[in-house]
Amino acid sequence: MKYVYPAILRQGDNSVGVSIPDLPGCHTYGNDLADALIMAKDAVEMWLWSAEDEGIPIPPASDNLSPGLGETCTLVVADTTEYRKANDARAVKKTLSIPSWLNQMAEKANAPFSQILQQGLKSYLNIE
Repeated sequence: MKYVYPAILRQGDNSVGVSIPDLPGCHTYGNDLADALIMAKDAVEMWLWSAEDEGIPIPPASDNLSPGLGETCTLVVADTTEYRKANDARAVKKTLSIPSWLNQMAEKANAPFSQILQQGLKSYLNIE
């Protein structure tokens, strides 16, 4: 899933603080502006990934956020599908059934069952 959330940036003495007001508890910082924006994307994706997995409702993004004195507002783009692919490579065991004749042919051909299933699911779901 793709999301866009506003972020509030605060320049400190040696870092840039970031707050995502729409996502409770979602705060981070970076050593400079570029680092802060990278960290903000990571924090938002991690927050949303967790919410998706735990069935927590995803709050809508504010459309008129007003930064305070000394603050800047920007947008953070998050893609939880890409985040999952990059950060959750755990293998999950699945039990499935296929016709006996197909199993015999596949075993004779030394077919890599897991790889074929993964490719088939990615194709079915239109995922690269």
